Amino acid sequence: MNNKHFNKSEETWNKIAKSFDKTRKKPWLQCIKFINDLTKDSTIADFGCGNGRHLIPCAKHCKKVYGIDISKKLLDILKLKLEKENLKNVTLIKSNLIKIPIENCSLDSVIYIAALHNIQNKKNRIKSLTELRRTLKENKKAMISVWSRYQDRFREHFLEEKSKKQTNDKEFGDIIINWDLDGLKIPRFYHLYSKGEFIEDLKKADLKILNLEEAKIVSKKDPDNFFAIVTK
Repeated sequence: MNNKHFNKSEETWNKIAKSFDKTRKKPWLQCIKFINDLTKDSTIADFGCGNGRHLIPCAKHCKKVYGIDISKKLLDILKLKLEKENLKNVTLIKSNLIKIPIENCSLDSVIYIAALHNIQNKKNRIKSLTELRRTLKENKKAMISVWSRYQDRFREHFLEEKSKKQTNDKEFGDIIINWDLDGLKIPRFYHLYSKGEFIEDLKKADLKILNLEEAKIVSKKDPDNFFAIVTK
């Protein structure tokens, strides 16, 4: 990830942190099931932990948790929640997700929920997935989720985009989605995935796909998220 994108991403998520926290209270059922299936002595990392809606269930279930996020303000929000819950088994790390400051083969599991798609450039996304593989122990499992490209609210946009020639700095699937709550209008970068591209990137990172599911979390017609369970 180049410094320009790194700095822009950090700035964006810091600006919307408080507003974002208001709308991200409830953990997804898919994640809770995955977390609850882990052994109590597990060490787990939450890549792109945000305000902690999935990290806190990890901390209540697992022995040791690392929370990694690019936004200091989101980590500050999460820190207050951990103090309120008296959860002392969590280490918070401010970092991008391209170079993870965790040792090789040290994690029993990783959850990487709705964050991979915020990284610009395919090479960087694959590098991030490779970092997940590096930190994960042999034969252990991780859950990764991304937004689907052809979900209800973006389907027509991408069908139209498909006929256009992409510029050198834009990939098919890239989109800017504004954060419009609380009087804010903050542009956020996303790369929305087709199922085939998601599978391709996981394989390029040398991750073995154990299961891949489509989910409708907000959409009524077409899936808006993919959830992959992977190992190394």
